[in-house]
Amino acid sequence: MNFHIRGENIQVTAALRDYAEKKIGRLDRYFDQDHSLDVHVTMRVLRGDSTIEVSMTMGSVIVRAEETHEDMYAAIDLVTEKLERQMRKHKTKLGRKIRVEAGTKLAFRETSPVALFEEDEVDIEIVRTKRFDLKPMDSEEAVLQMDMLGHNFFVFHNSETDSVNVVYRRNDGKYGLIEPA
Repeated sequence: MNFHIRGENIQVTAALRDYAEKKIGRLDRYFDQDHSLDVHVTMRVLRGDSTIEVSMTMGSVIVRAEETHEDMYAAIDLVTEKLERQMRKHKTKLGRKIRVEAGTKLAFRETSPVALFEEDEVDIEIVRTKRFDLKPMDSEEAVLQMDMLGHNFFVFHNSETDSVNVVYRRNDGKYGLIEPA
């Protein structure tokens, strides 16, 4: 695992860094050893609350979790549990559907270190499908449209880049833009 740890409004001490690497490092048992795994950890303190955000990237597989707690060590424990649940869920889904996509399927080990997959199974059922025309507009107009509709995200055809983009409202109240790579 390649760790990239940074702090915002907090000095990341050696003890805090070691604890995060140790706890999150245990999750490597879900991945094959011959794949490189990038782990981006951001620790921040805001108004007395400690927040940790972890993104694990390996090829096309991205696992992300964020947790907030009064104590940074407790937040690290919580985010590790959340990441482990996500990985078990994803691996169970892959096993159930037996995907042919080698990049995703081969990223996970064939044998499970935890035999509790049935508890985490979630049946995904799409209950509604919407179709609509994508109007060409810039990202600012898309944000205005999203706010007028009262939605948390808005899909649009970006007239500046000539591609389909998504604007969304972040947890901090600001806006984000998703563009295809």
